[in-house]
Amino acid sequence: MAQSEESPLGEVALDEVTLDETTQDETAQHQAAQDEAAQHEATQDGAAQDGAAQDGAAQERASRDEAAQVGAKRDETGQGQTARGEAARGEAARGEAARGEAARGEAARGEAARGEAARGEAARGAARRRVVRAAVAAAIGVALAVACLPLDLYPKLACAVLDAGCPTTAAPRGELPRVTRLTAVQVAQSGTYVALGDSYSSGEGVWELNQPPVNDGADRCHRSDGSYVPLVAQAYRFGGGTAFYACSGATTRQLLSGQYGQQPQITRVSAATSLVTLSIGGNDAGFTRVLTGCIVKIPWSSACVDQDAAVNRRIEELRASMLRVLKEVRVRAPGARVIVLGYPRPFPAEPVGGVDNLTVADQRWLNTVTRRLNDTVGAVVADFDQAIAAFGAPGSAEYVDAYEAFTGHEVGRPSPFLNGLALDMDALRVNARSYHPTGDGYRRFAELITKQIAAGPGRPMNNVLVTDPNAPRQGAAPPR
Repeated sequence: MAQSEESPLGEVALDEVTLDETTQDETAQHQAAQDEAAQHEATQDGAAQDGAAQDGAAQERASRDEAAQVGAKRDETGQGQTARGEAARGEAARGEAARGEAARGEAARGEAARGEAARGEAARGAARRRVVRAAVAAAIGVALAVACLPLDLYPKLACAVLDAGCPTTAAPRGELPRVTRLTAVQVAQSGTYVALGDSYSSGEGVWELNQPPVNDGADRCHRSDGSYVPLVAQAYRFGGGTAFYACSGATTRQLLSGQYGQQPQITRVSAATSLVTLSIGGNDAGFTRVLTGCIVKIPWSSACVDQDAAVNRRIEELRASMLRVLKEVRVRAPGARVIVLGYPRPFPAEPVGGVDNLTVADQRWLNTVTRRLNDTVGAVVADFDQAIAAFGAPGSAEYVDAYEAFTGHEVGRPSPFLNGLALDMDALRVNARSYHPTGDGYRRFAELITKQIAAGPGRPMNNVLVTDPNAPRQGAAPPR
């Protein structure tokens, strides 16, 4: 019974609960629908905002593009205006230049017209003067004819009055300068003769202590007027005189650098020098030392010929130093003739006996050394002259081979051109004149040099003389 009374109330409560739950479910569903609608609306609003933003960006880009186009048009318009302005200025400048050119042309034509008028007036004046002179000449001629004066006066009258028939001695006006090739002698005589070198040029073999000095340093250089140099100076007339500065004992190096405190020999050569003579190389080869070694050796020893290797080396080294001397001379006197004198053979080609403690073998070897020395120097000189000729340059380098110059008059002969061994008994020493030329030897050298001056280098000289025939002669009246 108790259960049947509680059942209706429980159902009602259950139905209320169920109704409440259903209501809550419907309410929740309605709320969810509202939320979904709100979200959808928010989504639409966001999309709308995004579209609006995109439209704004597009409008901004369009604005920028439009502004760029407007700027470009302005730039294009400005450039066009600038170009038109530049063209206008160029046109104005060309117009100004044309007007200036026209003005200058007008001035030139005016000047030419005035010059032509002046020349015409001068021509008319000259014509009037000729007419007047002709009338005067005719009147004077009639008077002279009446006076029966000699006929040879008429040409003089014509020259004085009419300026016609006058003798012409001057070269035609406008003639080109004349170029004349000089001979070897003319080249040598055109300037100063400068004598350089060693003892074979200074005059060691005839130098005396009490003789007057020849130029500065003669007492140390043993420069003597008995050398060949004064004889050559007497044989030819040199336009610039003679300068004698050879020095005993000189080597190629000392010729360029100086010795005994004197200025170098080479400094005596200048552009005014036309002829240079020199003997050089013997002291480079050590010839004095070699000869001394041969003389003071133990008799019958080979000490003399044992020097051969050392002598050959020094002679070979001479090539370069000899070339330096020739180059330096040419730099200072590019148009000069340079004559290099060789050394004579000191002993007979076939010695017959000993002399001055020198055996026959010693004499033959010393002759061979002299030959070798001459050949070396001569080859350098010949090569140098070939180079001068190849370039067609003025000047020359010439070699005089004196090896056979004293043939028949060597040391040991009855009339030698070389001094033999000379001793100073007071000082007990060898005199420096030993094995140097005697007076006859230097005269023989002078003959060789003067002959070479006349003969020349064996080829045409490239020295020329240029004369202007249009130049007025000294003392002559200027051309009219």
